[in-house]
Amino acid sequence: MAHTDAQEILGSLRDVGFPADKDELLRAATADGASDEALKALRGIPPDRYGNREEVARSVRVDPDSDLGHSASQRAAQARRGGEPGLSQHLRDAPRTPVEDEPDR
Repeated sequence: MAHTDAQEILGSLRDVGFPADKDELLRAATADGASDEALKALRGIPPDRYGNREEVARSVRVDPDSDLGHSASQRAAQARRGGEPGLSQHLRDAPRTPVEDEPDR
């Protein structure tokens, strides 16, 4: 598991045109000057074709606490909700917070 976060990895993929495969992602991150930890995380993803940045973020193995900006309450809801067999807790869908729902009312 890399000691980086998804935001750092996604930041190094600004110039990637999706869909992109693993090799394209690694080339773009290297050209952008990604950290060794970010490159290590990208090397650990499956050799698939990725349709967008979110698919990449879900595939990299990083510390669960760095999860894409979810709040503590969202992470707790993910833990309570359960999910598909084999799906890590931090990758489950996170509900929107009441503050996020407010503008929709």
